[in-house]
Amino acid sequence: MSDIKRIETGPRMSQAVIANGIVWLAGQVGEPGASVADQTRAVLEQVDRLLALAGTDKTRIVSAQIWLADMADFAEMNAVWDGWAPQGHAPARATGEAKLATPDYKVEVIVTAVL
Repeated sequence: MSDIKRIETGPRMSQAVIANGIVWLAGQVGEPGASVADQTRAVLEQVDRLLALAGTDKTRIVSAQIWLADMADFAEMNAVWDGWAPQGHAPARATGEAKLATPDYKVEVIVTAVL
């Protein structure tokens, strides 16, 4: 049986969970009300930080789910993502439109990585 490690655990959820060499991150959001580009930058900084705490990095991301409050923001989000994603290490990715926790959130990113 594998150990389970939880990072930044609260009463409702953990920001990251590690088991069997896999790291699952909770959905990351940026500053409510900020632009899509600014929220995306903040989210990706959080992803980098949490992956470092888990002992891995963005070159080890195997899957990413991106939720946009409005698909009209796809290009703006991608402009930031494309500058962040490591060349040759792009994960499998899906992007969809969804109502997020509050109308002030414009982007949420969920990633899975390996150690």
